[in-house]
Order: sequence, then C-alpha cells, then structure tokens
Amino acid sequence: MAIELIPLPLPASADASKFTDFGREVRGVDPGSLSSELFEQVKDALYKHDALLFRDVKLTPEQQYALTKAFDPESENYGHGNNKTEGTKKSILHPDLKTIPRVPQVQLIGNGTVYNHEGLAEAMLKHPSHTTFHKTRITPEEEAKGITRFYRWHIDAALYDLSPPKVTTLYGINVPKGNHQTCRYDDGTGDELEVPLGTTAFVSGKTMFDILPKDLKSLAVRSKVRYAPHPYVWMAPAHAMSTGLGIESEGLELPFGELPSWEEERRKVLPVVWKNPVTGNLHFQVHPCGAAELIVDPLPTGASREGALYPDGAHITDLKEVRDLLYKMQRPAIAPNLVYPHDWRANDLVLFHNRGVLHSVVGAFTKEQVRAFHQCNLAASDDPAGPTEEDVKAFS
Repeated sequence: MAIELIPLPLPASADASKFTDFGREVRGVDPGSLSSELFEQVKDALYKHDALLFRDVKLTPEQQYALTKAFDPESENYGHGNNKTEGTKKSILHPDLKTIPRVPQVQLIGNGTVYNHEGLAEAMLKHPSHTTFHKTRITPEEEAKGITRFYRWHIDAALYDLSPPKVTTLYGINVPKGNHQTCRYDDGTGDELEVPLGTTAFVSGKTMFDILPKDLKSLAVRSKVRYAPHPYVWMAPAHAMSTGLGIESEGLELPFGELPSWEEERRKVLPVVWKNPVTGNLHFQVHPCGAAELIVDPLPTGASREGALYPDGAHITDLKEVRDLLYKMQRPAIAPNLVYPHDWRANDLVLFHNRGVLHSVVGAFTKEQVRAFHQCNLAASDDPAGPTEEDVKAFS
C-alpha cells in the first residue's frame, strides 16, 4: 500500500514555481497507527517535501510522541529538555509552553484558558505576541483592524547542549475561526502578506540557500554558527526586528556571566547549511536570534578569489556584523511570495522537517479566542550534517 500525496493549496501570494517540491497533504492513512512500511513512506516524503499535512486526525499525546520518536528512535527528551523550559523563568519560552504531565515530551501551546486537558486541571495559555518581543510595535488601533507581524523566525532547538530535533509534530485541537490578518514587515520595503488567523508560517531552507548569489552561497557553505549559551535567556532582555528575523543590536542581551551555569564545550557550533539526508539538498538553517559568532573557513585550494567574502576565513565575534551578515542572507527568503502560511483547521496534524525549514508564529488573538495545540519535538541523537567537501568546492 502506498500513501497518497497531494500538493498543499498555496495562497495567491505564493510563487508556485518555488513550491513545486514543498509540502504535501497525506491521505488515506492514520498517522497515529502507521505500519513500519507506511511510516518509511511518510519519512521519505517528509524529507523530500519538508512539510506534511494530515487532516481530521484523532491523536493522543502518547501517539504523537511515538510518531515523533520514530523519526529518531534514539531520541527521548523534549527538544529543550523535559520540564526544563517552564523551570527557566527568565527564558522567553517560559510563558508559551505547558507540559502534558504523563507525556512530558508533548507540550500544550495556544491561547486562553483550557480546562481539564490531558491531566492539566487549568492551563492559562499565551499566544506569543510581537508586542512583548519586537523593538517597535503595531498600534492597538492597527491591531484592531487586523494588522499583525511574524513573531520570531526560528528552528525548534535548544541551541545549547542538546542537538536540534529532526522533526516537529504540531497538532491543532481547538482552532478559533476569525478574519484573515495582514502581516506587515515594517522594514521599509512595503512588504506585507495576507495570512489566516493564527497561521504558522513556513519558509524553505533549501530555497533560502538556492536564491543566494554566488558570493553568499560560498560564504554559507564555508561557515558555522556558534550560538550563545542558554540563548533564550541571553536574548530575553533584547528586542527583535520588525520582521521577526533576528535581534536588534542594542547591547541589551544578558551578559554571559549573568546566565545560568554553562560550559563552553556545551555551546552549539553548527553549520550554516545543513544537508538533507534523503535528497542531498542543502538547506540554510540558522536560528538568527541565538547566533553569537560566525566561523568562516578559507576558500578551498584552487577556488577563485574574485568577489569572494572572507577568502582567507574569519572568526567574526562582533555581534552586529554577525547579525547583519545573517540578515542579508536570510531576509530574501521570507519575501511574501516565498512564505507558506498554513490555514489551520481543527484536527490538522502538520509534520515539518525541522532541519529543512524555518517557521514563525504569526498573528494575535483576543483573550476570548481559545486555541489548543499539542507540539512535540525531540532533541536529536546527533547534530545535523553540513556540506561535504565536494559541496564546498562546488559552491566556492
């Protein structure tokens, strides 16, 4: 038996030529009880298409955890560590997550107050809002008219000690209905995107890499990012850019000496570009908010130096320079025509390749709009693979 794969419906804003391989709806199978043969087909499809949608799913937390774990059987703990996110009150993630008591790898996220839910008598949920994180904000009057922003473009990952999850599963249980909103970039470009209420927005890391000019492709395949220790605590006093794509350089980050106890060897140093284990494609996968340093290898022997950036390699520790370079490389890929904003329905299950896409929470709800989702991702058993020596030569 083969699974049935249907292209995802794209919004009118999308450039269909950039989404030929991205995203598929899977029909005719129950993701909570896949045979080993069907799971292998789903796994193959996820790495080829980066996001899979299952409609009208009934899924227990135990089934969601088992499905997520099947992609990396040696993984065990939630991507940020079981029960650790809520315990770190200085972390910017603290208000956003509630752990399902009997399955600590599954988190309850959403908006409003949820009662008697999977062992939680009462859970007060808070949909992340740009008003508490961005340097600038949309006025209440504009918000009332349906203007909103991307909250934070990111990869699901602790970025300290634990390896980035391979897959995230996101299950929409209660999905409020409402008018579409206008997501405004507010960066001087005039870019804006019509989005469904409470959408999750996705962009392809493959497209992010593919559309780069030659000099930036060369830089990307030769570079690694060193992330700050406990990055979500480190960035908590700082402000994000209006696009949600990184932090403003205002010197507000918490000094390393004031962070919870950390060790240098546990800081994550990861390639800028990650290699897809099935397709071999290269995906630009950087969480810009947590990046602290860039380590650039020199050009390979015999490569042309004409127009090359940092041909002799570099270790860039100036935070503004790091952020400016990453923004220059990542901003083109969040253009409105390259964003897939998922239009959630109740009982949608979305699996996404966390090592192949970036995503962002979008929008704002009123207190009366109750939303409940289950999210699961597991700290991986290994770090992502970067470009091969052949890849570096090809793109340098």
